[in-house]
Amino acid sequence: MWKNVLKLFLASIFLLVSCAPVKVQMPSYEGKTFRQVLSGMKNVSGVETRFSIVSLRDGRERKGDAALDLAQNGDMSLRVYSLGFLAMDLSSRNGNVKSSRPIAPGRYLLLTRGLRACFFWWDMKDNTLAALGGRYILSDAWRTVWVDKSTFLPVRQKVHLADGREIDIRYDRPRRNGDVWFQSRIRIEYNGYSLTLSVSHMSFQRSSHHRLSSEGEEEKRNDRQGTAVSPPAPGQ
Repeated sequence: MWKNVLKLFLASIFLLVSCAPVKVQMPSYEGKTFRQVLSGMKNVSGVETRFSIVSLRDGRERKGDAALDLAQNGDMSLRVYSLGFLAMDLSSRNGNVKSSRPIAPGRYLLLTRGLRACFFWWDMKDNTLAALGGRYILSDAWRTVWVDKSTFLPVRQKVHLADGREIDIRYDRPRRNGDVWFQSRIRIEYNGYSLTLSVSHMSFQRSSHHRLSSEGEEEKRNDRQGTAVSPPAPGQ
């Protein structure tokens, strides 16, 4: 009898604990404005990221794991693995793109311009900034980005192409590794093609030789004036 009572007691405790609300930690910019955070991103010269990828076209799905090294100028190295084997090796240098396998034009656009816009979402020239409800709207002649005011992370982006069509990018699931916050789920769509990324790692290279890793590693933290540069850790 006492064993049954003890079991019921432990089960009730487990139920109460499992039902307790989980407090989700949100980023903090320590009083910085969104413009100040954007200014702090200007010296990001490269992004390294790792993600699983699902490619969909006409109901056909391809899955893999990818490693991407992306420079601000658009140079990139993308390797996609399937079942542990290298399935595709794509690189771009000075606008010259090479791929280990043929790529359909729509998918090619997603893997080059789409990925560059997706991960360098803040990198715009002559941009305008507006506010609407809980969003900031950052835009220039070719792109529009909606940014969550509470996290300073993008939630949607549209890339406007010369032919009038658009690349549509949606972001969600903020994640933190070390001092870096990023959206861990990204969906990129264009002309019937879609890519869904589940991002597990991200790090930045900075032009001042400052590198901030999503795993909390920091190298060459001080610049010549001895000041520390912190990455954007989203929203108040």
